[in-house]
Amino acid sequence: MRRYDILSLFPGFFQGPLSESILKRAQQRGIVQITVHDLRSYAHDRHAIVDDRPYGGGAGMVLKPEPIIEAVTSLRQGQETHLVLLTPQGRPFKQAIAQELVEHQHLLCVCGRYEGFDERVRDLLAPDEISIGDYVLTGGELPALVLLDAVIRLIPGVLGDEDSARYDSFVDALLDFPHYTRPQSIQGLGVPDVLLSGDHERIRRWRRKEALRRTKVRRPDLLQQAFLSKEDLDLLGEIEGEQGAS
Repeated sequence: MRRYDILSLFPGFFQGPLSESILKRAQQRGIVQITVHDLRSYAHDRHAIVDDRPYGGGAGMVLKPEPIIEAVTSLRQGQETHLVLLTPQGRPFKQAIAQELVEHQHLLCVCGRYEGFDERVRDLLAPDEISIGDYVLTGGELPALVLLDAVIRLIPGVLGDEDSARYDSFVDALLDFPHYTRPQSIQGLGVPDVLLSGDHERIRRWRRKEALRRTKVRRPDLLQQAFLSKEDLDLLGEIEGEQGAS
């Protein structure tokens, strides 16, 4: 069983998301254990204060180091634990990082708030800092949920169909191919004939080609990162030829 601990000032934030869908089923099946901890329980003054004004002045409040350091020390399980700070200053979260994090048996995620962490948290704990994007949120709770959802769905046995995770967008630096289901026709729009052919090799090739086409149109930057096989290069040549002919 993999263990995921979340340290937050607002533990109630997680009640709904952790009791629905994939995250709920992963816990019910005993595949993962997710526990949310209140950072204030590691503050020992009468008012459970976990933040204070910044030295040097300035706007906002800063999370104090002592409660975080005590909490991490208490929750850590030696070398098994991978400590993550959710912060805008972290490395950008991508599918490759989710695939990296799923290898750890224990993730301890610390949610930032206010103006962020006292710098000594970084100096003393040497965490892995992760950001989910170049924008500002109220705190690290939403990023923690994003990270957990992306990581846990990669664990064998969590998804009903193991191929679902294998063919997701970004798994091989490409966007996903188009999907179709019933009805076969709606408002004059049908399903591509190849998907009705029963020819699995033609379907596989079509899907790969459409994933390349969609990535080329919507996220050409991803093609520069992708490992492209000879077949992929041939398919891209076909796509470019079709675009030139149109």
